Formats: sequence, C-alpha cells, structure tokens
Amino acid sequence: MPERIATIASRSGLHARPAALFADAAGNVGVEVTIAMQGDPEDDALDAASILWLLTLGAAKGGVVVLRAEGDGADAALDSLVKLLETDLDAE
Repeated sequence: MPERIATIASRSGLHARPAALFADAAGNVGVEVTIAMQGDPEDDALDAASILWLLTLGAAKGGVVVLRAEGDGADAALDSLVKLLETDLDAE
C-alpha cells in the first residue's frame, strides 16, 4: 500500500479551514485515503476525507502525518495531498 509522510505547514495545524480544504481534496482524489500521526499504529488511521476525523487527529503545525491509499491512482493522489498539507493553507 503506497504511503507518504507530510509535515503540516498551516499555522493553525490541520484545523478549521485547512482541515476543510484537505478533507474536500481527499474526498475528490478517486481513492480512499487514510491519515494518522507518524508513530501511531496503522490501525489508528482515520478517513482523510472526514473533517470530523481530521479535527480529532490533533495535527498541529510541524506535526508529521502518514497518508496511505490503495488502488489505481493512489500514488498521484497521495502526492497531491502531501503538497496540500505542506502548504500554509491559512495564508491563502
């Protein structure tokens, strides 16, 4: 299963506006994507397209997360989502 590591760049972390933008993008990539804090067991991975789950993740600025996806287009989907997480979405 492809996975990527990303560092949260948004000043507010993965909360409010950045979480909403990320959840929307994750829901539109065409594959199911999970997210977890780096170091957490794989079983703790959450649905990356759910804003409620993203808010409970508690990913602050500088936090490191692991994204995983499976299926056709998983690598491209993960690459685009990493780019989004590593952008300060609060600045836009």
